[in-house]
Amino acid sequence: MGTQTLSGIKVVDLTRVLTGPYCTMMLGDMGADVIKIEQPGKGDDTRAWGPPFIDGESAYYLSINRNKRSLTLNLKSDEGKEIIHKLLAEADVVVENFAPGATERLGLDYQSVKEIKPDIVYTSISGFGQTGPWKNQTAYDLILQGMSGLMSVTGFEDGQPTRFGVPIADLAAGMFGAYATVSALFHRERTGEGQHVDTSMLGGGIALLSYQAAIYFATGQQPARTGNAHPIVAPYQTFETKDGYVNVASGNDGIWNRFCTAMGMEHLLEDARFTDNAGRITKRIELAEEIEKTLTQYETDEVITLLEKASVPCGPISELPDVFDSPQVEHYNLRQRVPHPTLGEVDQTGFPYLLSETPCEIRMAPPVLGQHTGDVLTELGYDEETIGKLREAGAV
Repeated sequence: MGTQTLSGIKVVDLTRVLTGPYCTMMLGDMGADVIKIEQPGKGDDTRAWGPPFIDGESAYYLSINRNKRSLTLNLKSDEGKEIIHKLLAEADVVVENFAPGATERLGLDYQSVKEIKPDIVYTSISGFGQTGPWKNQTAYDLILQGMSGLMSVTGFEDGQPTRFGVPIADLAAGMFGAYATVSALFHRERTGEGQHVDTSMLGGGIALLSYQAAIYFATGQQPARTGNAHPIVAPYQTFETKDGYVNVASGNDGIWNRFCTAMGMEHLLEDARFTDNAGRITKRIELAEEIEKTLTQYETDEVITLLEKASVPCGPISELPDVFDSPQVEHYNLRQRVPHPTLGEVDQTGFPYLLSETPCEIRMAPPVLGQHTGDVLTELGYDEETIGKLREAGAV
């Protein structure tokens, strides 16, 4: 296995809960040495979130904290401040997701850290950004899914606006934070200059609006919620079958013709309402009703067999047991079992990208609280006696 892309990069991880830890997990997956700073005796809030728990370890916490080392540290103690300053002097990256202003009170804001390490890449992830009129508003994923516009375009027209089934505002901010951090490291590699990265859940959510924002920009109108149907292409949605549901994506007229022919719906090809995509979108509800008259006569597997034979993009609504048992998921190792210090082994999702020369690797399972405190302090030059005294004092 080749050297990983971020091997040799040290990240001081001052994050907790989800969006920050997701960012630092991505950096760790690329080979960075991520040192997760946690409060002694308590740790990351998500350690207590559940059920489900696996022998006391939160499934939520386990999902976003692999490839990190846990250092417990009381950042308000004099000893804790000394330790974090030593760590920062050796760091390449700091990632934090405190409320704006909190790091200043701890003496760990960008300007303070820059005095310790002038070329630091310092990434702040927040709900609304570090500046501006909304910077101090409390941020949770649900709130930002609503305020970013994502919920306004999600759900059925006659139902409530709907949140995603995963915390997409949190995850997007974490992903954009990791992307921006690596970009800043690339800039530093070329120029020697560090910088402050400011990314937010609001910005991430708006970035994900993509063509929905384009619809608004083009028309000046709020895009309608269309449930599982596409607002621009039809038929491109979920249809009911005899025993469940199937997704069909007819992205052009050729696929539409093959779809109708495969399912014995040639009469729809002759229907003037549906001769082109503009007509099919305009009459999307009527079109879906006509299609389901046929599809509800077949079981889902039968529909998929017929459509795949005709090269019509389609697929089932897979539940997670089916997802993780599928041969393609197994082929790409998208479910991995890794050794854990107390649980034996834990399952982790694999990597959504393959790098031919610098592959990702799960080097470490999500750490138990303070698992690497002694190791990190030893690396900073503390001897066993001093580490013992720091533990007794509650500094670590």
